[in-house]
Amino acid sequence: MPGETIMQIILLEKVVNLGNLGDVVRVKNGYARNFLIPQKMAKRATDAALKEFEARRAELEKTQADKLAAAQAVAQRLEGYSVSITQKAGVDGRLFGSVTNFDVASALKQAGFESVEKGMVRLPNGPLKTIGEFPLEVGLHTDVVANITVVVVGETA
Repeated sequence: MPGETIMQIILLEKVVNLGNLGDVVRVKNGYARNFLIPQKMAKRATDAALKEFEARRAELEKTQADKLAAAQAVAQRLEGYSVSITQKAGVDGRLFGSVTNFDVASALKQAGFESVEKGMVRLPNGPLKTIGEFPLEVGLHTDVVANITVVVVGETA
């Protein structure tokens, strides 16, 4: 866009397609202001922020390592897991509604995977609209992905 301004930021955690913890990168103003900074993923790269980052680098790296370890632990339990979701369906096997990432995340939470959020459930072809088995991915961390199977069971009205 014409007039799009660029902001220099320092990353406080690894961001997909952008960089790793501690990288100083240039991004569009809106991306930084509306997403990265409010999500505490980045800070403006001022001299003061860079000094503060260097002072806290070890602490931030430990936090990142802890998050990664926690995600890996959940991924080990989740890998290959099969979750069943029942939806109303017609005789032809098409659902009257659809199964969304929210439904999958809710089913996983009920199964004891408390840390799974709907944004982590990847539906490559959009919401599931038929009964059957669907292999899906759950992105628990930028570096950790678990493969699960969602079984959609039809309930006739």
